Amino acid sequence: MSDTSDTVKKDAVATANAASVEDPTAAAASATVVDPRLLVREEGYKGYITEFKRKVKGGELGSLPVVAGLIVIGIIFQAQNSRFLSADNLSNISYYLSATGMLAIGLVFVLLLGEIDLSVGSVSGLASTLFAVFVVNHGMNGWLALVLTIITGIGIGALHGFFFARIGVPAFVVTLAGFLGWNGLMLWLLGSSGTINIPDQGPVHLLGQGSFFMDQSIAGAYILAALGVASLAYGSLVEQRRRKAAGVPFRPTSEIGLRVGLLAVAAFVTAYVLNSSAGVSNSLVIFLASLVIVDFVLRRTPYGRKVFAVGGGIEAARRAGINVSMIRITVFAISGGFAAVGGMFFAGQTQSATLNAGGGNTLMLAIAAAVIGGTSLFGGRGTVWSALLGMLVIQSIQTGLDLLNMNTSIQYMITGGVLLGAVVIDSVSRKSQKASGRG
Repeated sequence: MSDTSDTVKKDAVATANAASVEDPTAAAASATVVDPRLLVREEGYKGYITEFKRKVKGGELGSLPVVAGLIVIGIIFQAQNSRFLSADNLSNISYYLSATGMLAIGLVFVLLLGEIDLSVGSVSGLASTLFAVFVVNHGMNGWLALVLTIITGIGIGALHGFFFARIGVPAFVVTLAGFLGWNGLMLWLLGSSGTINIPDQGPVHLLGQGSFFMDQSIAGAYILAALGVASLAYGSLVEQRRRKAAGVPFRPTSEIGLRVGLLAVAAFVTAYVLNSSAGVSNSLVIFLASLVIVDFVLRRTPYGRKVFAVGGGIEAARRAGINVSMIRITVFAISGGFAAVGGMFFAGQTQSATLNAGGGNTLMLAIAAAVIGGTSLFGGRGTVWSALLGMLVIQSIQTGLDLLNMNTSIQYMITGGVLLGAVVIDSVSRKSQKASGRG
């Protein structure tokens, strides 16, 4: 749980300062007694409910709007078509969200800086084309081609970051130029045919057709669910022991048990549903693993804290000794790398590199996913899990409208409306936080 409002903290500090003038002993006691997180947890679950109400009133909505939106989407489409919540349809949603979701992960890093990367769609298309050229035209080993393709994506992103951070060209202009330039290079590499078919083997089979653990097996989904639950339980208990030893607030065992139990229910139910259809695809597993790793990097490492610091205030970050240029360049390199991985996912799904790779509305959907999921366009606030939540919303809308045989134009309009709603919620949330002294 996060800290309670700054008002509580300021009151505690004021009380301690006043006590220090009259009685140093009382000052020490007041300073050690008041810790908002401890107060919340000492009240038990009632304290968490109070904290939740305070956060909502202060504009800290988190993923609440997205979860509510998913529930509404599920109810509406299920009422219109009973196949929406079927195992086959949910399996399709989980399979197709991963490619654009990888682009959204990289964009989360850029959005945390309050910037934008318009090149990710073109970079993903170029990546799939480069892989096809390496493997088909030059006979290169598929895994070596995959590594070279991802390195190329990272290099392209770093180049964008260099022009932005070192030369001072606005990120919008740099990445717009990349959007056009890399798309042109992709068209040139594809040649007059416009398509290169890729053999269904190696990385392409892994990302496109294979199921986790083994093909045609239900074991993989349950193994994945068990690994996720065990990881959460182990990590939570280790953190609890570490914080307890350090004498700082920690989660009680009952809360850890509740969290692990809820995850277990969600994970094994999901595994059961997906096993009723095609199982858990490798692309979804890699996508989820990427989310876990990137979440750890952003929340648990000095680099992640620096990214949030730069997004929260560039001048303050500089004065804190952070190399702002380095952070900016690496963030765009990460975005380029994930765009290349997303391009490989697209190649795996279609087993080809085409003129349409990374085109159409791919870029807009990736940006929309990150924003709809809760990452702020204003920088400094968001999590990589917003890529998953946002893609669930977008893919659910697309799949639901397909089941209803709606025109693509309707899909665009509804997705655009959802994106606008997400930005409005973000803007209102920021105003509420400022009004409550937390902005």
